[in-house]
Amino acid sequence: MRITDELVDYLGQLSRLEISEEEKAGLKSDLTDILNYMDKLAELDTVGKPEMSHPFMNTNCFREDVVTNQDDRSAVLSNAPAKKGDYFKVHKTVGEEV
Repeated sequence: MRITDELVDYLGQLSRLEISEEEKAGLKSDLTDILNYMDKLAELDTVGKPEMSHPFMNTNCFREDVVTNQDDRSAVLSNAPAKKGDYFKVHKTVGEEV
């Protein structure tokens, strides 16, 4: 496929980009390189090869979800600037008019 100025203008309109004349030359070169590379990839024999979305075969490498700390209410409340019984004491935020 040959990349022309008209095609670059059309792509610019579709993407809502203003492309200057200097940028057109670079875009034509870049798009030609991309299409040539895709043609080269199309020459590869992929029959019988598994499809993949990532080059590494790792799946779900997350750690096991294990509780590492317990509910230590007294330790948590010890950091509170104000508390009332077993609860944090905060300013009233609902029902006040400013």
